[in-house]
Amino acid sequence: MSTGPGSGGNVIAALCSLFIPGLGQLVQGRILVAFVFFMGAGVLWFISFGSLGWIIHLWACVNAALWKP
Repeated sequence: MSTGPGSGGNVIAALCSLFIPGLGQLVQGRILVAFVFFMGAGVLWFISFGSLGWIIHLWACVNAALWKP
């Protein structure tokens, strides 16, 4: 299996991050980054009353999809 942007593992990780920010990074084994995305999304959802959390969701997806080990 290839690694890097566009590989099957990164696509699965990006889909995971679409549902829960940071889950894709956790699947890739990047625990600290996963925690930052998860907490960042929670904080942004809370302070913006649910209107800006999608930014972290998309950022987490792109980050997981483009990650190179």
